[in-house]
Amino acid sequence: MPIEEAQVGFGGLTRDRQANLRHHGAPDQALCLFSIERLAVLAAEGHHVAPGTTGENITLIDLDWDLVVPGRQLLLGSDVLIEVTAYTVPCRTIAHCFKRGDFSRMSQEIHPGFSRVYARVLSEGAIRTGDPVTLADSESAADRLHRMQPRTYRWPRDFAGVG
Repeated sequence: MPIEEAQVGFGGLTRDRQANLRHHGAPDQALCLFSIERLAVLAAEGHHVAPGTTGENITLIDLDWDLVVPGRQLLLGSDVLIEVTAYTVPCRTIAHCFKRGDFSRMSQEIHPGFSRVYARVLSEGAIRTGDPVTLADSESAADRLHRMQPRTYRWPRDFAGVG
């Protein structure tokens, strides 16, 4: 259910605990986020979804969801810094929200861009309904990965003219 304000700690939102801690609730899964715009697309397809029905505990609006990828940092309000850790794997507990129970509609592998994401909390604080959400880093996870990868050399082409 929607709330006006919540405290975000390293373990996630206060007053919002996972029912199944065997598969959920690790620090890298402290928060589960999804896009209101993507929910609207799913609803237009005839799925019975609304904010919170598919297990996300933060629903975002007016943010380019294609940029919300693992490795990306987001600032929620003015205090809470989070880092996206992974795309979620949909499970049967949300099947009732989907036509014919096809919860794979939220699978990143099958329908890229329609997955919820998990995030870890880097900086705790309070968030409120309507707080701005901004990208806190300027590079994408793909850019970061490319930058961090060591240069691979192939012989002899990469060494032609060296000497």
